[in-house]
Amino acid sequence: MAKRIVVLSADAMVYEDLAYLKTLPNFKRCLEGGAEIKSVRSIYPTVTYPAHTTMASGTFPAKHGIVNNYELHPGNLAPPWYWFHDAVKVKDIFDAAKKAGLFTAGVFWPVTGNHPSIDYLIPEYWTQGNSDTMEAAFSRAGSKPEMIRLLAKYFPDIKERVHPSVDYMAIGCACDIIRLYKPQLLMIHPANIDGARHDYGLFNEKVDKAIEETDAWIGQLMDALEDAGVHDETNFFLVSDHGQLDIDRAINVNVMLADWGLIRTDKEGNIADWDAYSLSSGMSAMVYLKESENHKVYQKVHALLRHLCSEGIYGISRVFTEAEARAEEGLGGSFSFVLETDGYTSFGDDWKRPIVKNYDASDYRYGRATHGYLPDKGPQPILIAKGPDIKKGVSLEKARLIDEAPTYAKILGVELPDAQGRVIEGILV
Repeated sequence: MAKRIVVLSADAMVYEDLAYLKTLPNFKRCLEGGAEIKSVRSIYPTVTYPAHTTMASGTFPAKHGIVNNYELHPGNLAPPWYWFHDAVKVKDIFDAAKKAGLFTAGVFWPVTGNHPSIDYLIPEYWTQGNSDTMEAAFSRAGSKPEMIRLLAKYFPDIKERVHPSVDYMAIGCACDIIRLYKPQLLMIHPANIDGARHDYGLFNEKVDKAIEETDAWIGQLMDALEDAGVHDETNFFLVSDHGQLDIDRAINVNVMLADWGLIRTDKEGNIADWDAYSLSSGMSAMVYLKESENHKVYQKVHALLRHLCSEGIYGISRVFTEAEARAEEGLGGSFSFVLETDGYTSFGDDWKRPIVKNYDASDYRYGRATHGYLPDKGPQPILIAKGPDIKKGVSLEKARLIDEAPTYAKILGVELPDAQGRVIEGILV
């Protein structure tokens, strides 16, 4: 029998959500009686783009290179995201499957723009400016004409960057890809649960509604597999990338850096020059130095950050050096320091007062709940699987996000040499 995998990554789904999900009809029909992992340890920072790159590669951010959702652009409060796969430094499960001669598909999987090893590609990407069009944007990000035709069915009604509107489009396209092309590997990323939590908080009726939507999408995907005649040979994985925590405030660390002369502005208040700059990833932030080898500036910034932490009022519970973050959490890069939340504070990027930022649901970092904190905090991500290569009725307590891609590789019979994780043997037959 051919080996097939469908991965549905329900962004920000946590173990506590399963009690309700398991009462819903499509979960009962499609996933009940499979294998379950109650707690999947994410990576640091617990944000979507680094996490999904880990989920596809089995490597930590220090190795794969995606350390934030946002690229570093000091002075830009709405910097570009890591849309494109050329920023990734390792081979992933798409590469491994393609090398083995399998057909691959990715629908709204993060950091897959122009991914060379995805045959049927609809990346997570959007128009960039008022003059851009959906057709031009997705073509620019690597979607082939046949994928544009699938997307075009939804363009008239789509609410760009709004959940669950975009998720209905993603699931619809994924179902079309299954019926038309029957890829051996399909990875899909809806983010409606994540959006509901950002907008309304960790647990509430809006989140329950998003769980109901996810249940409906499980059913739609299973129906498509049955229509395509590949249901019985498909291993279906329901996974998630991180949890969330409710927040009370966001602190603009760059205000303090400006007060200390480390950020300098022009007459209009724009950044003219900088020695240190903090880029938020929600409930953590990375502090970059313009001249990372300048020991005097390094010591000055480190002393300031440790002072802010010791004061106990700026939302910082720990200051990691890059070396400490790399050694303890596999997080490394061109930043010099990482700031970890006190558990109820998110971080902002503005260098202009006020220091405390108001709620802003248009940016995931400043909603009612968010993430980015150390991976052992808060409600935990999950993994549920069912299929011909999955043990029935198995429940494991723990696994790691880096273990998912090696497990997919084992099922598909492909090699993933860059992976730092290990196969989750306990769920495989």
